[in-house]
Amino acid sequence: MILYNEPMPELPEVETIARSVEVRLRGDRIVQAWFGSHREPFKNSPSRQAAGLEGSVIVAVHRSGKHIVFELGSSARRPPATPDAQWIVHLGMTGQLLVKEPGAPVLCHTHARLTLASGYELRFVDPRRFGRLEFRNLARAGRFAPPGAEPLEIAARPFATLFRGRRLAIKAALLNQSLLAGVGNIYADESLFRAGIRPTRRAGRLTRAELESLRLALLDVLDHAIRLGGSSVSDYVDANGDPGSFQVEHCVYGRTGQPCRRCGTPIRRILVAGRGTHYCPRCQR
Repeated sequence: MILYNEPMPELPEVETIARSVEVRLRGDRIVQAWFGSHREPFKNSPSRQAAGLEGSVIVAVHRSGKHIVFELGSSARRPPATPDAQWIVHLGMTGQLLVKEPGAPVLCHTHARLTLASGYELRFVDPRRFGRLEFRNLARAGRFAPPGAEPLEIAARPFATLFRGRRLAIKAALLNQSLLAGVGNIYADESLFRAGIRPTRRAGRLTRAELESLRLALLDVLDHAIRLGGSSVSDYVDANGDPGSFQVEHCVYGRTGQPCRRCGTPIRRILVAGRGTHYCPRCQR
């Protein structure tokens, strides 16, 4: 089994991209949809996606878990309150969703180009082709929803209930998308550090107080990262091509051997559930 430890866009990065696309393209109409020949990015056929997208108005753009969801309406009237279709983008490990001016150079590994009535192009670029694109006609299929709870909205009691009786390590539980949608390696490590919880501890043995500390730490870390545009430690940029800056705030992630910002103890790196995991052996118990 190959273990991929390269960071992929997580909740703050996906939220940042969704917001930047929403600001620039809400209300715009899709004139033409072009898709590349590689089959990997497509959850349904490129021809079906093009037929559904062309002529549609972008009613809204938002994040759902680690997915970017375009709410689409008819071009024959003003954007309706209830969209009739969705285009769902998952960035995978190296995916980028970019809003470009007409005539801007086309990057290698561009798999989708949507030409808009405003003249902008929305481009999906993904060198590794782990990202996915899906079109849904809501008259025939249900609305997209991730299986896990929304970390920015979950309250104390349901958060604690997620981990009750679970034997797996708390780091692995945080990465389980059926429990919490959108949390990935960076923000699991950072949240556990802020909560003072060692990532290898069994999730079901954490006290209610510890779980509430973790919930609040997770909320604080995610909110802070969103304000700073996410963490650019690999390929990530927002829809305008700008990197995030939260990586300079990391306390443990990617800091193996460096002194803890609180106590000076060298940060350690171990594997938990096949993922590189960073923690302070003194601050986290």
